[in-house]
Amino acid sequence: MNTPAQLPGFFSRLSIAFGAFFKSLGDAEFAARVRDDQVGPVAAPVAAPTVAPTPAPTMAPTPAPTAAPLRAPTAESALQLLSLFQREARLIDFAQENLSAYADADIGAAARVVHEGCARVLREHFSIEPVRVEAEGARVTLEEGFDAASVRLTGNVVGQAPFKGTLSHRGWRATRVQLPQLAEKHDAHVLAPAEVEL
Repeated sequence: MNTPAQLPGFFSRLSIAFGAFFKSLGDAEFAARVRDDQVGPVAAPVAAPTVAPTPAPTMAPTPAPTAAPLRAPTAESALQLLSLFQREARLIDFAQENLSAYADADIGAAARVVHEGCARVLREHFSIEPVRVEAEGARVTLEEGFDAASVRLTGNVVGQAPFKGTLSHRGWRATRVQLPQLAEKHDAHVLAPAEVEL
């Protein structure tokens, strides 16, 4: 507000005060101008409602990752399969034999018998097919969300899917398992009975 060049004297102010007083009583607009020009008494500004500070969000404690429950293997089925490999391919005999005493030609001949017998067991009791249909050596792309249980990444594994690489092994998946049923009192721990020739 600018300061007037000539300030009124006491009696002039008294006259102005009385004039303003009575004019304010009779003229609402004049009273409003006096109020708004902050010449008269100024109403205390209404304080803006204060907003309570919002508490910072607290992070819920991250639960520690829990290990996936493990399934106990069924020893009886594993023993039964070993028994089949022994019966058809003499696999346990071959693995337990000390091969250092044999020539490579003899080992090769024995391996052929083991191979044929193991292949027979697989054909009779399992259906097996490749996990990936592409030929080995083909370039493949693994999109986000690929089944990590059926495809294992090797080499320089950095970042996230999609991954592009070369198929080095197609993998195998069993689509059928059919093992012989066992008698109630069958002891699966006997992989091959001892033989006594009379």
